Amino acid sequence: MARPKIIRFLFHGVRRALGLSAPGRSLQILPDDVFLVSFPKSGNTWTRFLVGNLIFPDRPVTFANIHISVADPLGTSTKEFERMPRPRIIKSHECFDPRYPRVIYIVRDPRDVLVSQYHYYRKIKYIADDLPVETFVGRFLAGETWPVGSWGQNVVTWLATSEGDPRFLMLRYEDMLADTFCELRKIVAFLGLNTTAAQIRTAIERSSMSRMRKLEQSQGEDLDRMVGTHSRKDLMFVRTGVSGGWRKDLPMPMVEKIEAAWGPLMRHLGYELATRAPSEPCDYASLGIEIGLPSGRAAV
Repeated sequence: MARPKIIRFLFHGVRRALGLSAPGRSLQILPDDVFLVSFPKSGNTWTRFLVGNLIFPDRPVTFANIHISVADPLGTSTKEFERMPRPRIIKSHECFDPRYPRVIYIVRDPRDVLVSQYHYYRKIKYIADDLPVETFVGRFLAGETWPVGSWGQNVVTWLATSEGDPRFLMLRYEDMLADTFCELRKIVAFLGLNTTAAQIRTAIERSSMSRMRKLEQSQGEDLDRMVGTHSRKDLMFVRTGVSGGWRKDLPMPMVEKIEAAWGPLMRHLGYELATRAPSEPCDYASLGIEIGLPSGRAAV
């Protein structure tokens, strides 16, 4: 029984030595790296397509090459990281990390995030089809559906440390849907790219939800490698991509629980509440989330 474990240990050791394994949190961060950050199911993959198609117009992004266009420390090998042109654009779902030199942060209405995550977990068979959404809401609010905390914790750690810093660009998913060209121009300016309006429009066309769905249907194995597991083919990873879908999918008592937990933060981000009247402004400390920075480290 011990021999297979030793073989696996040696196998993974050789892969690490050759730079064939993904670096994870041990990734060596370079001073000009740009991190594309969001809580999961907030539009990160779509934004990776947009940015990848913008930066590499001669290499349209697909699920087969997205890991080398906008890299993922959990899915891109160390050797591929070393070959990437600089500045590197790197995906992340982490809470605030003072090592990140520059950050594009995508935020999405948590009510829609919850619905999207619920269906995504059904697709990857992380939850049962018949799991009541009421049960999932409780786990979502408690930060139990993602290893590094809740939506509120993720958002607050970034806003409380970085909002207003020129090295930090926050975009709302809903604004990106409403005027993709305008929001993508903000990314162009942030990255200092010399990009024409025609190139921006081409990137938008190549990153459309309809094209992404077609790619998903033809590149299922590549998508599974991206998400790190074998997923159901009867459920789509790229779903509707709309905003406000929670209105028909979430029972109002569940909406009330989300707004009771994060109402001030949601209002601060411009999200209208369905069950709570406007009151006090957002106070990060009032959310019960402590933010600690390692000593000697400055905020982004």
